[in-house]
Amino acid sequence: MSDFRLKVFLSVAKNLSFTKASQELFISQPAITKHIQELENFYQVRLFERQGSKILLTEAGRLLLKHSEKIMDDYKQLEYEMHLLHNEYIGELRLGASTTIAQYVLPPLLANFISQFPQINLSLLNGNSRGVETALQEHRIDLGLVEGIFRLPNLKYTLFLKDELVAVVHSNSRLIKSDEITPQDLLNIPLVLRERGSGTLDVFERALLQHNLKLSSLNVLMYLGSTESIKLFLEHTDCMGIVSIRSVHKELVTGSLRVIEIKEMSMNREFNFVQLQGQEGGLSQVFMRFASHHNKNL
Repeated sequence: MSDFRLKVFLSVAKNLSFTKASQELFISQPAITKHIQELENFYQVRLFERQGSKILLTEAGRLLLKHSEKIMDDYKQLEYEMHLLHNEYIGELRLGASTTIAQYVLPPLLANFISQFPQINLSLLNGNSRGVETALQEHRIDLGLVEGIFRLPNLKYTLFLKDELVAVVHSNSRLIKSDEITPQDLLNIPLVLRERGSGTLDVFERALLQHNLKLSSLNVLMYLGSTESIKLFLEHTDCMGIVSIRSVHKELVTGSLRVIEIKEMSMNREFNFVQLQGQEGGLSQVFMRFASHHNKNL
């Protein structure tokens, strides 16, 4: 049984869709169907149940999924170690990064990494921190980069970069009465924040609790799925946003946004690599070393 056939099965099993698997692997849907049928003939079992337009894994399918994930992980590690004997870095590395990291930190790093390791097939999945951790647990990515404060016990977190959240308003906002406010002032200020599951919101909530404030007591106009959306929202609405200082560097230089200090309210955080416990090494480790060596330029 070929490793590609297992890759086809994994794609169908994760997406629960022959169409999505076809798009993900860049092969025709009939070819996807043929690979699944050959697997079913080989094991003499049904791997999927068809329920109208939906498909579900059978018990045999769930068993094959469990072992296929481990087999593919072992195969990737074998490929990495065999090429390493010749000082070659070849293989596939699937990264996942939370939105802030993916938009404002990784692009120059990825460009430099691809330049130095052209034979590594690199891909990036973008989502909020909880989504990246879920993708890692489901073996859809090999290495994640997240920005939250909540940590799952079955995952290993390694420091990558330090970051800070700041309160920002548009330069024409009526909220610019002074350069500093108190945490209690937040109760009377309309806010636009990142969505649930984002590391940015996690850090802001923790900072609020240190001043006996709850998110539910604030006047939140909108929760948005990206920092770019928040910045654009601020251009058209008189409110305050909470974002990474890294995400507003250009706007602060041009003067289109202003930082408002929140007195005695620390919103420091870490960007972390995240891996499955016990699965360190391989190309993930190569990328982590490379990123850590170059993080002074980020």
